[in-house]
Amino acid sequence: MAISRLLSGFLPGALLRYAERLRFPQLFLVMLVLFLLDLVIPDVIPFIDEILLGLATLLLASWRRGGGAPEK
Repeated sequence: MAISRLLSGFLPGALLRYAERLRFPQLFLVMLVLFLLDLVIPDVIPFIDEILLGLATLLLASWRRGGGAPEK
């Protein structure tokens, strides 16, 4: 996972271990970095893009890898 090695100096180990269990770990990390950058950069319509990026990040965080037993 090349992105994990690149971002390992910037993100805590617990976050990287969590991302490795997801279905799309690289996409989750990219969305997280974009979300954090978007919080710093001012925009024309306040908080609209922060809300959308936050929701997309949460959606990606909820997708786990398949292969386990279905939950009841």
